[in-house]
Amino acid sequence: MVTHPAVAAVPGPASLSAPAADPAVATLAFALGGACLGVASGLTPGLHANAFALLLAGAAPAVPAPPTALGAAMLAAGVVHTFLDVVPALALGVPDAAMAAGALPGHRLVLAGRGREALRLSALGSGLALVVALALAAPVTAAVRAGYPFLRANLSLVLLAVMGFLVLTEGRLRAAVGGAASFILAAGLGLLTLDLSPAAPLPVGGTLAPLFAGLFGAPVLLAAMGGAGVPPQDDARIALDVGAVARPATAGAVGGALVGYLPGVSAAVAAVLSLAGLPSRPGARGFLVATSGANTATAVFGLFALVALGTPRTGVLVAVDEVGPPLGLPWLLAVTVLAAAVGFALVPPLGDRYLAVAGRIDATALSAGVLCLLAVTAWLFAGVVGLGVFAAATLVGLVPPRVGCRRVHLMGVLVGPLLVG
Repeated sequence: MVTHPAVAAVPGPASLSAPAADPAVATLAFALGGACLGVASGLTPGLHANAFALLLAGAAPAVPAPPTALGAAMLAAGVVHTFLDVVPALALGVPDAAMAAGALPGHRLVLAGRGREALRLSALGSGLALVVALALAAPVTAAVRAGYPFLRANLSLVLLAVMGFLVLTEGRLRAAVGGAASFILAAGLGLLTLDLSPAAPLPVGGTLAPLFAGLFGAPVLLAAMGGAGVPPQDDARIALDVGAVARPATAGAVGGALVGYLPGVSAAVAAVLSLAGLPSRPGARGFLVATSGANTATAVFGLFALVALGTPRTGVLVAVDEVGPPLGLPWLLAVTVLAAAVGFALVPPLGDRYLAVAGRIDATALSAGVLCLLAVTAWLFAGVVGLGVFAAATLVGLVPPRVGCRRVHLMGVLVGPLLVG
C-alpha cells in the first residue's frame, strides 16, 4: 500500500490500513448501495446532508455488516448527495419571472430556460473540484496541521473575519447593514435553539434540520408561491468555455478547504470567499459552478482532516467516524471517487426529468407540498419544538431577500454559537 507522503508525515488518529481482501467485496457493495441512498436523499426536497447523516447514523446499529462496510455506505451516500442535491434546488422554489433579479443564481438560469445547462455546470463544477481537491488535500492538510494549534486558539477571530468579509463585500450600504442584521438574527436563533434536545419521533435528531429547513428552504418556497413555476427549458449546451468553467471550479475547490477545516462555514460561504479572488465577476453560472465545487471538494478535505486531525467537519463524516474502526485513507478516497463518478453520471438524466416533471405541476401546489414536507421533517427530528423552531427560522430566513443581501449571512446560526462558546 502506498500512502501519500504528505499525510504519512502527519499521522493522525485514524488508521491508514485498508480492509483485508474478503471485506473488500462487501465494502464496495455497500459503497454502491450507499450511492443509491445518496441519489434518493439528494433528490428529496429539503433533506440536508447533515440531517441525512443523522438518519444513517441512527440506522447503522441495526444493519448486520462490518463497520468498514457501513462507513463506506455512509461516505458514498454523502458524496452522491453533494452532486444530486442541486436538482431539487433548481427545480423547486422558482420565483415569478418578475422577481428574477432577486432570485438565487440557479433559479435565474432556470427562468431563462437554461436549467439543463445549469445541471451540467453543477456536475462539471463538482467533478473538476474533486480532482483539484485530490491534488491539494495532502499538502493543505499538512499545512493546516502545522498551524492547527494557532487556528484553534484563534478560531473566533478567524470566523469573525470570514463573516465580516462577507458583509463588506455586499457592495451597497443597505445590503451590508442587512447582512449584518441577518447574521445577528441567525446567531441569536442558533444560541437559543441549537442546544435543545426535544422529544421527537425519530431516535436521532435535534434542531439543526428544522433550522436549516426554515432558514434556507421555506423562504425560497414562499417566494415561489403564485409564480409560473419552471418554464420550458432549452437545450443543454454549455455557454461557457473550458477556462470559464475551470476557474470557478478551482476556486470552489480551494474554498472547500475552508468547509473541510473550519466549523460553521458552508459551501456557499466558501464560494463567495473564493470567487472574490477572481479577476472578474463570474455571474450566475460561475457562482453555481463554484458552489457545487466547494460542496463536493469538502468531502475530500474533510477526509484528510479526519485522518490527520481526528476532527470530522461534516455530518456525514461524524456518522462515519461513529460507526466503528474507520476505513483507511486509500479506501476512503476510492469510495469517494466511485461515488463521485456515480453522481456525475446521474445529474444530467435525472435532473432533466426532474425539471420536466416540476414544470407540469402548479407552482403554488408544488411549493405548498414541499413546505408541508419540510414541516413534517422538522417534526420528525425535533417534535413540536421543531415546528416552532422551523417557523422562527423561516421568519429570519425572509430577511435577506427583503433587504437585498446574500443568504450566506444566515450561517450565523452556526457561527454565532461557536463564537460564544
